[in-house]
This record gives sequence, C-alpha cells and structure tokens, in this order.
Amino acid sequence: MIQQESLFNLLQDWYLAQCNGDWEHEFGIKIDTLDNPGWSVVIDLLGTNYENKKFNELNYERNSNDWIQCSVINDQFKAAGGPRNLKEIVTIFIGWINKNELNKEKRRPD
Repeated sequence: MIQQESLFNLLQDWYLAQCNGDWEHEFGIKIDTLDNPGWSVVIDLLGTNYENKKFNELNYERNSNDWIQCSVINDQFKAAGGPRNLKEIVTIFIGWINKNELNKEKRRPD
C-alpha cells in the first residue's frame, strides 16, 4: 500500500512528468470540494501516455459520507467522493497509473 506522505508526492511527480512547456498551459489537475459534502477530482489525460487507456469505472456507496465514483470520460480521470475519501481517490488514480506502467514494462522486449 502507498504511504500517505508519498501518495501526494507521486501525484505531484506524475503532474511534473506531464509538464513539457505546452501541456500545463491547457491541462492539469483540479481538486475541489462538493456541497454534499465531498471531493471532486479531475485529471486531464489528453496529451499524456494515459489517454485512451482503459479504466474500469468504480462506484462504492458505503454510507452517506463514505463513497467514491471514478471513471475516465473524454480523456479525463473524473472522481468524486465523500469528505474523507480524497486520499482513496488519489490512491485509485496512482494505482491505475502504476498498473499501466507495469504493463508497459512487461511489453518491452528484453
């Protein structure tokens, strides 16, 4: 499992890796609050190695304050969750990125 202090470092590292002088002027990561209450996270994938990558939609409804919805729509990772689910949302995104990186490594010829 990813350590909490390194989780946001991994998100920052992913963001920095996308910054190429152009991408960051039009795309990025948006973290906002919802009024029900909760979190909204939108991460642009267009122009990255993750556009067109398959993501299996997630929908967890544990209770009114503990829920998550994650999907990739129109080249954006879109997630929303309860007021204490931001860490879980970021963990899901980083896990998806890491899974794609591992799959890319497996496909490389030796």
